[in-house]
Amino acid sequence: MKLISAPMATLSHEAFRRLIEGFGGCDEYFTEMINAGSLLTMGPFEKFYIISECAPEKTVWQLTGNKTEAMIKASAVLARLSGVGIDLNMGCSAPQIANTGAGIAWMEKPIEETANLVRGIRAQIDKTADEEGLAHKRLSVKMRLGGEDWSEKSLLDFSKMLESEGVELITLHPRSKKEKYRAKPRYEMAEFLCQNLSIPIYLNGDIADAESAKYALSKAPSVQGLMIARAAAQKPWIFAEVKVALEAEKQNEATSNVHCAKTKIDLYETAMKFIDDVEKYQPPEFHKTRLQRFFAYYCHNFSFWHFAQTKLLNASDNDAVRAELGAYFDAQPSDRFIEVAM
Repeated sequence: MKLISAPMATLSHEAFRRLIEGFGGCDEYFTEMINAGSLLTMGPFEKFYIISECAPEKTVWQLTGNKTEAMIKASAVLARLSGVGIDLNMGCSAPQIANTGAGIAWMEKPIEETANLVRGIRAQIDKTADEEGLAHKRLSVKMRLGGEDWSEKSLLDFSKMLESEGVELITLHPRSKKEKYRAKPRYEMAEFLCQNLSIPIYLNGDIADAESAKYALSKAPSVQGLMIARAAAQKPWIFAEVKVALEAEKQNEATSNVHCAKTKIDLYETAMKFIDDVEKYQPPEFHKTRLQRFFAYYCHNFSFWHFAQTKLLNASDNDAVRAELGAYFDAQPSDRFIEVAM
């Protein structure tokens, strides 16, 4: 069973990948959305989106956009980079994305329009590899169930179209466009796709610990990967934790055996390392938002998480964040270390 780090805006960057790698890593890292138009013009920040130093062999470049031609051209740029492959974002339902014709809008357009996009990108990726002697790049799609009028038939028809046009993997977040994170994910729909397609299916949505991972697999036992999103920001060690739990269950072993030894994690040093890497791998203009997004989740490890979160999110700069972290753990020394089975 593969464990995958999800594409998350302002989170799935090089500093975040390095943090996860420090705890044993995961099988694949999907990057945050890379806008096709911006990549082609190569603005001042685009180079930071395509850094992949710590785990190039496990990186999946996620591409977004609303224009077929631009996305096809951008796929050639990404095809020249190291990594597993290119993923097309057809699942983001944020209004600022979907309303422009990107993200989940590709599931709502005439199916031939989306098929034309996928066909063109598949051909471009293969052409680039052939012409430049590069390794094959996998083409995948991350998507939802569809719009509010989705049905099993519409989901399967769309998925079969993707498969027929050369998509080699689908990641399903089993909620509809407007459900966002309110409704419970329909994990059984991932199993439905597994039984009706010949390509692998990854499952994404509400996987936050070992127990939720086991529950998801009980509903969709045929999926080949579990993708973890926001929980990885709270617990960058979650992939190691889930892996140990799944292996123990598979072997029918007690969680206290040698494979599940407790590891002590220093929350202060982990946070400080992340800040250092954000400074190294992100432009100064991004520092504040990247730290705010991370600490919005990471602070949930603390006893007084809301207090700490407020202090860190309102800190004026990186050094102020460091100072607030130091002050918190000086006041709450028992919070600094936690033990995790991994």
